[in-house]
Order: sequence, then structure tokens, then C-alpha cells
Amino acid sequence: MTETVTAPVTKPVQGKIKCVVWDLDNTVWDGVLLEDRDVRVRPGVVAHIRRLDAMGVLHSVASRNDPEAALAALERVGLAEFFLFPRISWNPKSQAIQEIATKLNLGLDAFAFVDDQEFELAEVGHALPQVTRVNAESIDEALLRPEFRPRFVTDESALRRAMYQGQLVRDERQAEFVGTDEDFLASLDMTFEIARARREDLQRAEELTVRTNQLNSTGVTYSYEALDELRSSPDHLLLVASLTDRFGSYGKIGLALVERGTPDWRLNMLLMSCRVLSRGVGSVLLGHVMGLAKEAGAGLRADFVETGRNRMMQITYAFSGFREVARDGARTTLAADLDTLQPPPAYVRLRVDP
Repeated sequence: MTETVTAPVTKPVQGKIKCVVWDLDNTVWDGVLLEDRDVRVRPGVVAHIRRLDAMGVLHSVASRNDPEAALAALERVGLAEFFLFPRISWNPKSQAIQEIATKLNLGLDAFAFVDDQEFELAEVGHALPQVTRVNAESIDEALLRPEFRPRFVTDESALRRAMYQGQLVRDERQAEFVGTDEDFLASLDMTFEIARARREDLQRAEELTVRTNQLNSTGVTYSYEALDELRSSPDHLLLVASLTDRFGSYGKIGLALVERGTPDWRLNMLLMSCRVLSRGVGSVLLGHVMGLAKEAGAGLRADFVETGRNRMMQITYAFSGFREVARDGARTTLAADLDTLQPPPAYVRLRVDP
């Protein structure tokens, strides 16, 4: 059988898929679990899961099954660790995928769904047309397509699943925590580090521009080559931000591109990974750039382009004292008030690498 895809068919976007959601019966394993508890996983499926995981593509499960039995089977065959936020119930698969997307904080267009049943594929296609659908019989062809293959596989790619699993532990601790949100954030012992981008940072920097949607000020993507040229330009400043806490590293989670001009500097791009959306650090990198501009005796203007998904970035600018000074279609020019700089939150330790 051939792959089932959403319409209209457009040119594939390399690395578009960030999470593959799998059915279980007659997809991950042969047979139906409720009829045969001794199901056997399909070696080809396992190979695809491991290959994609190593490239930073996440996996989850949407299965109509008995949750206890299915999770036990996944543990028995050594696959449970690969699946984030599995949804195993008798509810519609589309509902399961929506819940997984919410948990992972990813857009639905970043998901692929693999199932052996045309009915289930059609149900997801009707409810969630943004999701790429793949028939289980065509995975050897479909999962090798450009959408499933990031342009770069960085050191952080192989750690992406572990980072999300660390986030799961943080969420559990937060649910158990007695106190205010700020008290919980203080308990994380976070360190936010800002440094000039090095050549070895550029693959991850390009990945950030491609993968980040909600906290991207312009929605513009930059290639490795373009970022390397900007990094070397005396008129530009390319900054990379990282975050760690007592549970481990979030990796490189922020990027800022500044054009140093006269009388104003221009912030051409600002983005933060959605993984730190709930950590209260969204304005730390912006505040640092504002401070650098003030020290240089320059003003600071920023570009903002409404993409339909980056409302949070617009709010971040507003709370940091930016105001609109010009508009050209969807592009807005914002000007910063550098007389009212806000320090980083008290619960974050800021480290700047000169």
C-alpha cells in the first residue's frame, strides 16, 4: 500500500516531522495484543524508531488497547523508553495525538501518524488535517522521505528525547510542589548562559530557526552558511543561549541576531525554544541585548512578523518595553525603551561568556 498524505500535496519540507506517533497492533508488533499477549515486535519498525530517535525525532503512541497490558508489552520488548506521553485508550486516535501535541508543545504539522487501518488514518486526517499520515505497510519508503530527515544531526539531537524526559520529571515535581510558581522556579537552580555563537554552534542554530515557531520573532529561517557569514561579520552579533537546572541541561535554547548600526542597533531575529516556555526565562536574552545596546550608546529596534503562532513573542516584546513605530504589511518595527531595563528574574543565574 502507498503512503496516505494530507492534501494539498506540496514540496516536502526537510526535517518537518518532529514526532512520529505509532499505533501498536499490527503496526509496532505483529498481531493483536488482546488476542495474543505474546506479540512480537517488527524488527524493521524497531530499526526506524532507533534511527529517527538518534536524529532527534521523537516518538509516541496512540493505540486503542488496554493501557496496562500495552505498557507492559512495550516494557517487555524494550521499547517503552522511546515513547513520550503514550496515549493508550479507547478514545479516537485524533484525540490522542492532540493530547500528545499539547504535552510536547509542538504544532500538529510537526507530527506523523503510523497505523495499519485505513479507518484510523482517515479519522485522523479528517480531525487533524495538518498531521502527515503513513500506512504501516509503507514505512520503509515513507520514513526515509526528507520530512523525516533533519538537515543536520547535532549533538543535541541524540539527547532530545532525554531532554523531554527530564521535562516530564520537572512537571511531576512541580505538580507535587507546595508553594508559589516562583518558589518552584527558584528550587530548580537555573543557570542561563549567553555566548557569541561559535562555528560548532551553527548546526544547532540553524535547527533552532527551523524548529521554533511559538517564540520566533519573525518566522525567518537561516541556513548554516548564512549564519556562519553573519557570525563573522563585524556589523553583526550572533548570540546563543543555553539553560541548565538541577535536573540537567535544556541544551541551546535561544538565538539572537543583532545588526549594529548608527544610531540604532536592529534585532533582526530573536527566538527561544518552546521547551522553556514555562520557565520564566523568555525575556532574559532580550534583556541582555537591550543592555548591550544601551552600553554602546545606541538605540534598539526590533523586527516582528506575525506568523499566526508567535503571539507569545509579541507579548515578550511588549512586557520588555518595546512599542510599535512602523508597520509594513505583516512586518512591524518596534523600538525599545532602554531607560527601563528589567533585570533577569531572581530565580535565574545569568552567566555571560564574553
